[in-house]
Amino acid sequence: MMLNFTKMQGAGNDFVVIDATSTPFTLDSDQIRRVADRHFGVGADQMLVVERPTIDGVDFRYRIFNNDGGEVEHCGNGARCFVKFVLDKGLTTQRTVRVQVWHGVLTLTMHDNGDVEVDMGAPKFEPAQIPFDAAGVAPRAEANDTLWPLDVGGATTWISVVSMGNPHAVQVVADTETAPVGIDGPLIERHPRFPQRVNAGFMQIVDRHEIRLRVYERGAGETLACGTGACAAVVAGIRRGLLDSPVRVQTHGGVLTIAWTGAEVHMAGPAKTVFEGSIEV
Repeated sequence: MMLNFTKMQGAGNDFVVIDATSTPFTLDSDQIRRVADRHFGVGADQMLVVERPTIDGVDFRYRIFNNDGGEVEHCGNGARCFVKFVLDKGLTTQRTVRVQVWHGVLTLTMHDNGDVEVDMGAPKFEPAQIPFDAAGVAPRAEANDTLWPLDVGGATTWISVVSMGNPHAVQVVADTETAPVGIDGPLIERHPRFPQRVNAGFMQIVDRHEIRLRVYERGAGETLACGTGACAAVVAGIRRGLLDSPVRVQTHGGVLTIAWTGAEVHMAGPAKTVFEGSIEV
């Protein structure tokens, strides 16, 4: 079977995007892994699938598969690429679209400068909503946030737990460039206290309106940027009294702008088409 695709990236977080609005999406996890493989396939952090919605009042359905083949709940950088894709392909003429995702509906807007703004919805903090197993551990309060101790490689790491429709564990580090992302990231991702695994964020505070961020993503490893991770980090920083909205988030792939005043989180950033092609699967 020949699969037509568009390769896209948002702040270096890269995607294989599939139009399944007229032909059903039938790839299994092995095929997704092969397409996403950077040596034997196209190469991508995630595969994004554009489908017709299954609920009323929205324009599209949007599904996300990590490069390990597993389907996940949310991807902020992918959402920005999504709206550029449906506009470029003529699937809609609307510059604002409502999109069905795993846990709800997103509103996406393409601005005149080419940046895309995403209403990411409201964050959640209760351990059961992440989900995070808090049994038998004693948290500590920091401003309006709750920090949880996590045993990582024999040392205690204090984390904020945030759901942006997908789970995040955020810690503050002195320097993102020297932080042990490649060592601690996999340990946090698969820590037994996160029954559905977790995205591990490493946040450096630059000033009250700017951070540097690296994220070890669940099912994808470290990526050049993570939209939901940027949202989770900013929310955690504001709750901890370290940041004020809006916040510039510097990632290895580019800059995202996150705004949060206590309700929905808004993210703005770039979305680019890299190339188009087809691959046998």
